[in-house]
Amino acid sequence: MGGDWMPHNRLAQAALARRWMDLLPVKEQAWRIPAGMVQLLGELTVEAIGMQERANSPEGTKGDAARMRTAFAELVAHMRDIRRRIFFMPPLTEGDFADLGLQPPDTIRTPHIDVPEMVDFVIHLSNIRELVVDFWIQGQTHKAKPHGYDGAVIIWDIRDTPPEEPANLAHHTMASRTPHTLTFAETDRGKTVQIALAWQNERGTIGQYSEYKSAVIP
Repeated sequence: MGGDWMPHNRLAQAALARRWMDLLPVKEQAWRIPAGMVQLLGELTVEAIGMQERANSPEGTKGDAARMRTAFAELVAHMRDIRRRIFFMPPLTEGDFADLGLQPPDTIRTPHIDVPEMVDFVIHLSNIRELVVDFWIQGQTHKAKPHGYDGAVIIWDIRDTPPEEPANLAHHTMASRTPHTLTFAETDRGKTVQIALAWQNERGTIGQYSEYKSAVIP
């Protein structure tokens, strides 16, 4: 995806946020959107638009203008996080990207050409209810992610056996640096979790997933 997808004009940013709010609430389950992510988008959208209206009113002050800039910065940061963590995982289709007002990922090149590197990783036990995923480029000794990459996509699910397909794992997140800590609920303690990783480049293309590894949640 060439160039920056985020509009630079605040009116356009607000319009894009509204567009996402029309679609994301009904897609939370199908797209496996983490709890609270859409609600926070709605709150930040309302706050940014409200501060913009106040700052642009005859009663608007320099303080209101500063608060408007902060509100839009927080909104944009959250939208970038949503895009990075959600929009490049299945099951989004080309039509879904059109609904979101975004260009779909480039499907002409194959992931094996765009993202040839694979992830190797180990799972460390940390505090209770936490697993630490320490990852690196397979075959390398350093821990740096590939140049120009966003990081590694971590997919996982609580289950005793690995899935047939990566998409069958219910949870995913983007880890921009290693190690990355996964946090679980108290009721998950003692259960087995299956984990796999793949690199994602700055164009949003995800490479081949690693082998599955498992650990028991402490």
